[in-house]
Amino acid sequence: MAIRPQNREKQEVNIQKPELARLVYETAHITGEFRLRSGQTSNEYFDKYLFEARPALLSHIAEEMAALVPAGAELLAGLEMGGIPVATAISLNTGMPCAFVRKKAKSYGTARLAEGADVAGRRVLVVEDVVTSGGQIAISTRELRELGAEMSVRLCVIDRQEGRAAALAGDGIHLHALLTRADLEQALVSRAFTRTRRLRADRGDGHRGCGRLLRRPAGPGRP
Repeated sequence: MAIRPQNREKQEVNIQKPELARLVYETAHITGEFRLRSGQTSNEYFDKYLFEARPALLSHIAEEMAALVPAGAELLAGLEMGGIPVATAISLNTGMPCAFVRKKAKSYGTARLAEGADVAGRRVLVVEDVVTSGGQIAISTRELRELGAEMSVRLCVIDRQEGRAAALAGDGIHLHALLTRADLEQALVSRAFTRTRRLRADRGDGHRGCGRLLRRPAGPGRP
């Protein structure tokens, strides 16, 4: 008997980039008490796996990223572990085969670093979810090249814009990102403005609030 998934998310169409950034931010931004890699404690956290776990949102992300796939690319290589669902979703959108790249080759079975499709002699596009330091991209690129893969472009969902794109370019790695930190920050500003506007509308002074924003300040001879 076939099992049908329940409560499937409704697919939307024609989502523009600012709206996509807002959806990603609202999905992945959580509050609480979190210990960061640096050892510091924060009351907010960006959990990238949350937007990867939402099928409708991930489908929209993959559709937009498919347009960024460079001509001539033959295979998608998703990096463990966040890059794997993203690469799979792009594969479903484009029909391109996938490889799944481990951080370290397993010591048993096939003992492979890259599972799935063979990368040797093929033009490979490395796919990552979020790039901060770019360290893993650099390591995986070197290892895939040692396996015979040809590559020059990397694709990610979010570039945190911490200067690593330029550093990677110095190593011959060109990073293309669907969204950047600036896009997410703009989404945050837009979200705050929308919330303020709704609060004013609920109080019945929305139009007066907008008017105050648009009017020039009163001065001598001005009403």
